[in-house]
Amino acid sequence: MTSIAYGISDTLVLAKRSILRIPRQPDLLIGFTVQPIMFVLLFVYVFGGAISTPGLDYVDFLIPGIIVQSMTFGGFVTALGLSEDLKKGLIDRFRSLPMSRSAVLTGRTLADGATNVVQLVVMLGVGFAVGFRFNNDAASVIAGLALCLLIGYAFSWVFAFIGLTASSPEAANAFGFTFLFPLTFVSSAFVPVKSMPSWLQPVAENNPFTDMVNAVRALFVGTPAGNSIWLAVVWSLGITAVFATLAVWRYRHAVGR
Repeated sequence: MTSIAYGISDTLVLAKRSILRIPRQPDLLIGFTVQPIMFVLLFVYVFGGAISTPGLDYVDFLIPGIIVQSMTFGGFVTALGLSEDLKKGLIDRFRSLPMSRSAVLTGRTLADGATNVVQLVVMLGVGFAVGFRFNNDAASVIAGLALCLLIGYAFSWVFAFIGLTASSPEAANAFGFTFLFPLTFVSSAFVPVKSMPSWLQPVAENNPFTDMVNAVRALFVGTPAGNSIWLAVVWSLGITAVFATLAVWRYRHAVGR
């Protein structure tokens, strides 16, 4: 086997390890399925009647935003896992094995991609149950689903860097949510940007989450896309490039290489 083939094999083994960890820790399963479902029910049935979205039912406005938020936070399992492996010395054990060094990170982020697929199916199922419907051609919907997974993959690298930087799994979880949670709300995910105070609107308009949500919403329900689709792709690729580089640098530093 070539070094590339060995690297792919090691990546798949570690991805499988990360996926098998979830059923053994039900709290992780709750984190990336139950919490988003609660957000859907809360916003649709409690806040939805008070939020005006002209030309679009609120449920059709909301579900793309909830899905993007869910994809964004799907990588928290990576942050917790990497931080825990560092704390327990498992990363040092990996160093002593004849395996690809890159597989530790690529395996984690690949596992996130698999769990994001599950999460996407769950969120769409809940969305359909509360009245959401696609209102665009099949090609656009498929492109929207692919964009959701690309966004999720990008933020897996953000959480990988957080997990390698935080002092403990608890700190990784707290830091990730503290940093990203406000950004998802100061966007077009839950309310129209124009409904926000004038001083906050420029922040929301220039928030990458706004471009991502607007892009997915345009692909799912046919709202005007403007520049949002290509901006969402650029943001996702840029975030991947930056945080993958930072995560690799931090990983090498953490293992003393």
